[in-house]
Amino acid sequence: MLTSKTERSGNMRGKAKSETTYKLKRPAPNEEAVHEIEQLPLFNDEAGPDGSDEGDEDLTDSEESVYSGLEDSGSDSEDDDEEEEAEMNSSAEVKSGIETAPQGQGAIGMPSKQQLKSKKSTSKKVNAGGENGELEKQPGCPALGGEYEEDSSDEEDIRNTVGNIPMEWYKDYPHIGYDLDGKKIFKPIRNKDELDEFLEKMDNPDYWRTVHDKKTGSDIRLTNEQINLVHRLQKGQFGDVSFNQYEPSIDFFSHETMIHPVTNRPEHKRSFIPSLIEKEKVSRLVHAIKMGWIKPRKPKDSTPQYYDLWAKEDPNSILGRHKMHVPAPKLKLPGHEESYNPPPEYLLTEEEKLAWEQQEAEERKLNFIPQKYSCLRAVPAFQRFIHERFERCLDLYLCPRQRKMRVNVDPEDLIPKLPKPKDLQPFPTTQSLVYRGHTNLVRCISLSPCGQWLASGSDDCTVRFWEVSSARCMKTVEVEGAVKSIAWNPNPALSLVAASLERCVVVLNPGMGDILVSSVTEQLISSYVEPEEEKTQAVQWVIPETETSEKGVRLIIRHPKSVKQVTWHGKGDYLASVMPDNGNTQVLIHQLSKRRSQNPFRKNKGLVQCVAFHPSRPAFFVATQRYVRVYNLIKQELTKKLLANCKWVSSMAIHPGGDNVICGSYDSRLTWFDLDLSTKPYKVLRHHKKALRGVAFHKSYPLFASASDDGTVIVCHGTVYNDLLQNPLIVPVKVLKGHEITRDLGVLDVAFHPTQPWVFSSGADSTIRLFT
Repeated sequence: MLTSKTERSGNMRGKAKSETTYKLKRPAPNEEAVHEIEQLPLFNDEAGPDGSDEGDEDLTDSEESVYSGLEDSGSDSEDDDEEEEAEMNSSAEVKSGIETAPQGQGAIGMPSKQQLKSKKSTSKKVNAGGENGELEKQPGCPALGGEYEEDSSDEEDIRNTVGNIPMEWYKDYPHIGYDLDGKKIFKPIRNKDELDEFLEKMDNPDYWRTVHDKKTGSDIRLTNEQINLVHRLQKGQFGDVSFNQYEPSIDFFSHETMIHPVTNRPEHKRSFIPSLIEKEKVSRLVHAIKMGWIKPRKPKDSTPQYYDLWAKEDPNSILGRHKMHVPAPKLKLPGHEESYNPPPEYLLTEEEKLAWEQQEAEERKLNFIPQKYSCLRAVPAFQRFIHERFERCLDLYLCPRQRKMRVNVDPEDLIPKLPKPKDLQPFPTTQSLVYRGHTNLVRCISLSPCGQWLASGSDDCTVRFWEVSSARCMKTVEVEGAVKSIAWNPNPALSLVAASLERCVVVLNPGMGDILVSSVTEQLISSYVEPEEEKTQAVQWVIPETETSEKGVRLIIRHPKSVKQVTWHGKGDYLASVMPDNGNTQVLIHQLSKRRSQNPFRKNKGLVQCVAFHPSRPAFFVATQRYVRVYNLIKQELTKKLLANCKWVSSMAIHPGGDNVICGSYDSRLTWFDLDLSTKPYKVLRHHKKALRGVAFHKSYPLFASASDDGTVIVCHGTVYNDLLQNPLIVPVKVLKGHEITRDLGVLDVAFHPTQPWVFSSGADSTIRLFT
């Protein structure tokens, strides 16, 4: 750093004082050593022949300003022999001489006015002959290259940072220079006068080996190694003891002149021209610092900052603005029970006190027993006060600082916006008729295509035909076993009912309704002509005996195993039967007009529970325990495999449109499949508490129903839209009750009226009920 002119002139005035410094010598313990130190070439003015500053010239102010004060200003000028001798004898100057010499200065004496002037006026001479533009070496100045060699990053850097300037300029000032922020660096306080220094010199046996460093203001005691080093350097020896100067030289290159030199490349221009880019960068930074645009070191705010972790959520406060801030949980305000004189209704009776003591601490509504005192002075200290405060502190301390990102959703928004049931009428709501007559549980029911008659099969080995409107039993047909399934032929031109019992499927003509329809049916069955060559079939087609045919039985199809289900194709000529078994003949399709039966599957995967024909397309649905497989009957291939998402499928129904399927399961689930969407359920309904026994779609109204062992039938509104982008709307509209649970069984089958919004249900209580 450059110093002001006033300080320099002040230093010049102080020169006279230093010249009069008295010379005191004391007989030191090792006077020879001291004498040798004084004889060091470092302290002798051998720089120039006449002690002039010819070799020790400095940069001028103008040249220094080129490098913005960042270039080293070279060594200081040396002084006359006599002045140096005087400085050497003064102990303080001995110290500075040894310490400052390695930093590129000779022994510093007091400069005369002429020398100071010449210092300003002279500039560094550039070696005219040298290509590299280096500054001339000064005769008395050691090389500056090793300035950082002894530096260690672990040590605290105590070197002076004021720059390479004569310390005499600051002799009469309390400071020794300026730091990077422009603040004064004050000298260490040394209030010893010359007498004190003399006395210290006499008392201190190590005084002869102690030097004072002007730049850091500290006293340094030279070690034996350092003194030995000084001795070696005085004798002109190498500084390193281990260095052998008489080692034989090694010829690194052969003495023979080679054709090609090792390198003939000329030196780079950048190796001897200072970098202009770096100079420009530095000058920009210096300019910015001068203008105050860059603050080299911002003054640190020493006042400590405290944060109230549990401050109120003030939006202007630092914590209030922090999005993860968790405010402290507020304590409940004290009520009447905490009063020293509470109303009598807040005081506990003896029984309540006993109950309070027996309760767990977490279960108690109050963590203390309210007590009554005559006055405030009679109130004792709260026994659990410290314990409670400690727990409160623990709560605050251990409160999790992590905020869970909770979505603020109105619970009502999560409930889908469904239309009101009133808007979805008509649907069955009340029980209108009860069909009584069976003596055992009624397993299955089916309605005629016209909707006038109802057929039911029961475990009492009878098939009964009822008139729907009056609940009158029109006909009872006794059969050989319990009826597992019954199905009325969907073709209105035929009057046929198929019922499965034990190991056979019985086809009956009830003979009710239109006489023409009955006669056409009789003609169809009697017109069959047996082929000449009979093919072997999995089943036997048997014409019943006269007794049985009088009851209305027209055909008996005998199966190898017990038949669980029977269902008709929409045109009324085909019917399918299911024999749940691990064999390959679980599903059979029978053609009535040709009395032919075929097994459509070579191999069945899993136990088949039920089957159904597609209402309009040539597709066949086969439900096993966990899957519903859809087969194309023309291509004879599997087209879809629906994952039922339940443990055991019990029943299945197909929407009249043909694109939606519902499945009931024994684990009380109803799954709705949209065949256009996915193989996984579109909706899973868990309305029933027990196993589902039957499901059914209405032919014309957007309704479907499910029957369960919990004794209820749930009617749901299920609108299927023609627009493929709109999903089906499913709304449960009514829970129909009426059946009694018998032997843990409730409602066993459910069926809709073909034209009216009525639903029929058959139960384990031997009744059939109509809800309208």
